Amino acid sequence: MTLLSAKKIASVTGGIISGNENTEIQSVAKLNEGDEYSLGFFANPKYEHQVYESRCGIIFIPKDFHPQKKVSGTLIAHENPYFAFCQILSLFFNPNTKRTGIHPQALIDATAEIAEDAYIGPFCHIGAHVKIARGAQIHERVSIGDGCIIGEDATIFSGVTIYSLSQIGNRFTAHAGCVIGSDGFGFAPVNGVYMKIPQVGIVEIEDDVELGANCCIDRATMGKTIIKKGTKLDNLVQIAHNVEVGEHVVIASQTGVAGSTVIGHHCVLGGQVGVAGHLHIAPHNSFGGQAGITGNIKESNQKMTGTPAMDVNAYLRGVVGSQKVSQLQKEIKQLKKEIDTLKSRHE
Repeated sequence: MTLLSAKKIASVTGGIISGNENTEIQSVAKLNEGDEYSLGFFANPKYEHQVYESRCGIIFIPKDFHPQKKVSGTLIAHENPYFAFCQILSLFFNPNTKRTGIHPQALIDATAEIAEDAYIGPFCHIGAHVKIARGAQIHERVSIGDGCIIGEDATIFSGVTIYSLSQIGNRFTAHAGCVIGSDGFGFAPVNGVYMKIPQVGIVEIEDDVELGANCCIDRATMGKTIIKKGTKLDNLVQIAHNVEVGEHVVIASQTGVAGSTVIGHHCVLGGQVGVAGHLHIAPHNSFGGQAGITGNIKESNQKMTGTPAMDVNAYLRGVVGSQKVSQLQKEIKQLKKEIDTLKSRHE
């Protein structure tokens, strides 16, 4: 059982204690669910009331927050309470503890190079000339094709398939069911039938990338499909061949990006966004759920939604306007009647 004092937590995260520094916790919880042995955090102002009602023994709060009522627990002020909370989760409550060694039921080619402290789980298949760096965690039933490179401290969960020649960076995470390096969707119409175009490129994923469950990253037709450092993909995201996803991009569930599109750094794509192929999207743009991106986005720092994607305020005005169409039609019909009546009186 992990017992952590407020003093220890503040020391690890750089927070400032207000209250008893010897208060200890043994679990983490939401503010409205915790008890005196729980650590919680407060970041969103709309949940301020939960700070006063919470039974959590220790609560992270923003540095500029000044409680207006009594709080039962010890407070730790931090520049970014959620980040500090995540630090503690990662260091002391992470259920995915690291293991080492190769399970006897793993099938590994004799030419593969595996670091001594890496872990290979049961029923894994590791192909020829694969390189797996130190600290990597390859869970059960993972298939890694010939010539792949897996970086330091990568975590690849069960059922992931990585096709040949894929290059994976350090601190990479792929959740269950991901497929990396499958053929891009390349077919040429010839005499009424579709001829497959060989996909001879690779997938390159840089450091600190995370893929949610069942993501699919297609290999390039030629060259590379690239996901740059720090990017995070939610479950069920499709990245097509020769796409380049910039640094620190966030893409929510069920989004699909068509081939050869370039997404600039620090973009945010909501759920079920559809991105057409061969586009360039400027950095620092945000797209709401179900947006359809059908053309190049040349300017940065925009918030867009709708199909085709447009400025969110313009889209909302359009929605409001469309809701008034029925009433406007009635009014036009009534005006037409009145005009016809006036005409008939003058005839």
